[in-house]
Amino acid sequence: MIDNQPHQVRIVDWEGDDDPNNPLNWPKRTKIINCTLISIMAFLTPLASSVLAPGVPQLMEEFESSSSILASFVVSVYVIGFAAGPLLMAPLSEIYGRRMVYHVCNLGFVVFAVACAVAPSLGSLIAFRFLGGVFGSAPITNGSGTIADMVRPANRAAAMSALIVGPLLGPVVGPIGGGFLAASRGWRWTFWLVTIVAGCLTVAMLVCLRESYPPVLLQRKARRLRKQCSRTEKHQCTRSVGDRGLSPRSHFLRSIIRPLKLLFCSPICSIFALYMAIVYGYLYLMFTSITTVFQDTYSFDDGEVGLVFLGLGTGALMGLALFSATNDRYSRKRAERDGTGHKPEYRLGLLPIAATCLPAGLFIYGWTTEYIIHWMVPIVSHVLIGVGIVVSLMCVTTYMIDTFTIYAASAVAANTVVRSIGGGLLPLVGLRMYEALGLGWGNSLLGFVAVTMIPIPFLIIRYGAWLRERFVIRDL
Repeated sequence: MIDNQPHQVRIVDWEGDDDPNNPLNWPKRTKIINCTLISIMAFLTPLASSVLAPGVPQLMEEFESSSSILASFVVSVYVIGFAAGPLLMAPLSEIYGRRMVYHVCNLGFVVFAVACAVAPSLGSLIAFRFLGGVFGSAPITNGSGTIADMVRPANRAAAMSALIVGPLLGPVVGPIGGGFLAASRGWRWTFWLVTIVAGCLTVAMLVCLRESYPPVLLQRKARRLRKQCSRTEKHQCTRSVGDRGLSPRSHFLRSIIRPLKLLFCSPICSIFALYMAIVYGYLYLMFTSITTVFQDTYSFDDGEVGLVFLGLGTGALMGLALFSATNDRYSRKRAERDGTGHKPEYRLGLLPIAATCLPAGLFIYGWTTEYIIHWMVPIVSHVLIGVGIVVSLMCVTTYMIDTFTIYAASAVAANTVVRSIGGGLLPLVGLRMYEALGLGWGNSLLGFVAVTMIPIPFLIIRYGAWLRERFVIRDL
């Protein structure tokens, strides 16, 4: 649609609500291909964060280091890269489009996976892991924005389930395969495996992935129309709807500040960023400590200890199934009952359950390992922890997407930055905390902190709409 405006400015928009070029109206097959490719990459890059965990004792021996802090840091530094990447990837995706960012980051991820596989020293391995995390953050940061581009709010839960299962199930599956691979072929082969899979997926995305960000698609449409103009029409200004006439430099600066602006100026964004920082910190504390706990307490070997992560994996799948089966239906029923249309707060119905499962699992895990109860009992407690973490992340992410819509990538980036800092730093003190307090009181301390977070879901469900309306951020 081209609307003639005063001052001979022509605004380019979609050709009505059914325009086939609008990603919301793409064929179902196209949407499924895009979502599937991004979801697989969103599974692989978090898997790379933890696939190394069972092989850490091997690499520490190879590099002749006995530091427990470095042993944790070589795993968690990847997640710190996840914190740095979104501040750059989200703004770039809102300037140049999602597709270009995916391709560049996929290539960088493959390069640094190879670098990790051939790392000559512990210091270089840590540096390469960090850079791998920076490039690996693209599907985590921009995937939710891509889904917001293509899928209408009423149907987003299923698509988000496919995307979000990656960041949670990937780190759980990683140590399972990584344990056996490290035991049979050595820790370096965990990175060669990631390289092979990521290389194949990078080629598939180059061939099949389509650009989905509406402002970029409309800018391209406006550019094509300008080229088609006759000489007499050149004086007219043709631009896309939402184009503010900013220079690329101004656009970049505005975009790179946007995640920070959302983080510090939106109470909703700030509260959930801190909430997920604690939840994600607990997740990566589990990844870095489970190997040591079950080897020391239950005498598991490198291969067997990888199977311990099945508890978290089972919980993640249960949480995924629960959210996928109920969230869209619950949201639609609430919207029909209240008669006010869809509200983002309807996405948080399961969050109080998740907030309760997390501390319950931590208390059981702590005291069953403290008194060396049969190993199956702490693994069952991991199921509760997995449910709590997965459902929390899915509820919060879909809430952020529904709240910030076109700026979903920036909102999720802000959340990802803070939660990744929690995931990167908490494991550094986890083993020392267990040494000082023991497994029982150490996990109980984590559980008490989680208990204090239980009221947050209830408060946001009740007052979230008021907060959104009271603190509207303009000029994003």
